[in-house]
Amino acid sequence: MYGVPRLVLSALRGGTGKTTLAIGIIAAFRKRGWRVAAFKKGPDFIDAGWLSAAAGLPCYNLDPFLMEEEVIVRSFIEHIAYMDAAVIEGNRGLYDGVDEAGTYSTAALAKLLKAPVILILDCTKATGTLGALALGCKNYDPDLKISGVILNNVSSARHESVIRKAVEQASGIPVIGAVPRLRRGEIPERHMGLTPREEHPDVAAAVSAAREVVEKYIDLYALWNISISAGRDLNAKINRQQTERGFESVIGVVQDKAFQFYYPDNLEALQRLGAKILRINALNDRALPLIDGLYIGGGFPETQAGELAKNQPFCNSLKAAVENGLPVYAECGGFIYLGRSLRVEDKTYPMSSVLPVDFVLEKKPQAHGYTILEVEKENPFFGTGRILKGHEFHYSRVVNTEDLPGMVFTMRRGVGIDGKTDGVTYKNVLATYTHLHALGSPEWAEGLVTQAREYAGRRKREML
Repeated sequence: MYGVPRLVLSALRGGTGKTTLAIGIIAAFRKRGWRVAAFKKGPDFIDAGWLSAAAGLPCYNLDPFLMEEEVIVRSFIEHIAYMDAAVIEGNRGLYDGVDEAGTYSTAALAKLLKAPVILILDCTKATGTLGALALGCKNYDPDLKISGVILNNVSSARHESVIRKAVEQASGIPVIGAVPRLRRGEIPERHMGLTPREEHPDVAAAVSAAREVVEKYIDLYALWNISISAGRDLNAKINRQQTERGFESVIGVVQDKAFQFYYPDNLEALQRLGAKILRINALNDRALPLIDGLYIGGGFPETQAGELAKNQPFCNSLKAAVENGLPVYAECGGFIYLGRSLRVEDKTYPMSSVLPVDFVLEKKPQAHGYTILEVEKENPFFGTGRILKGHEFHYSRVVNTEDLPGMVFTMRRGVGIDGKTDGVTYKNVLATYTHLHALGSPEWAEGLVTQAREYAGRRKREML
């Protein structure tokens, strides 16, 4: 029985201010002394980073496509232990999923977690129609508990009054807040959504600004009462090993302004299997430290391409380590960094040249969505025949696919490198556009830690 107060924030579509309001609500709860667990529905990294900043704790992703339902519930219960409340930010529209039935939608997650939904309505150039939309969302799935509405981008007091009456009279759902159209906020956007918190000049000020908006325009008392109405019969078998093994290997994780996209569950999975995590900065460090494995996640290498290119001593150290057999797993931005070059507009920047791959950054997304991969070729981390579920979102593309060795993955869903395949391997390196989540693909952590352990043993034997 888990009755921790909780709520899901959703909307009719993306881009309605949902993340900013989620940040503000978490920060407002936290200001009142409550310990708030933050969650992001879907595979998003940037929103999760901001929710983490508001909560002062890691934000965990919950994704019905990538994870089994029992795994989601178990993860949720584990992370709300000792918490006073949980806030789950949905993604896209409330009923948007991978098909016309809304499979894997925010609504489906809310029902799984027995959490009431707060529906955020963008009021731009609309009045009574919003009442019809609220009623439609309520009736579309009677089993879903939509408990409150927040109006966003209200233009005037009269505008708010008309919409409030339309929503409440049509749907019976109470309006618990009305946020006016604000000037450009403290959290700017760019081509992949909100600017990552690692690149924002004043994260604390941005979170405070969001909190002040929520405190001024949203009824926090009503919001809290909705959160405590959550179902109390949430059950799951908690069978994950809680104690970490003694350190058996050291895995470096490149975390800096260029590489920021890591699921907390992924790093924790490595630690539970006996790996010590060592943070590495590819922009400032002059050489790789003594490690047994390397994980380079996604991010924005294009915004730091000049600085990455300047740090040739680090690139040379990485290449030498790869030639010596260092296990390296790289995703998306990390894949780019392992290539020979990255062209951004009219400039080409040298990367680490570990792999014979050249990239160009385009103005439009080259791939965006869930992926399903079949492991077709032998590689350091996954057994052949395995099926992996992941996610891809990249503006870059490979310009010399004809020079690449045989790919590791066949794309059952998604684009990958060339629309058919993904995953480039060399020695003990595997680089791919797809991001994997450890709760959905536990073999990922097992493969990386196993390779790191074997490399550590080999290195120790060579020293004797």
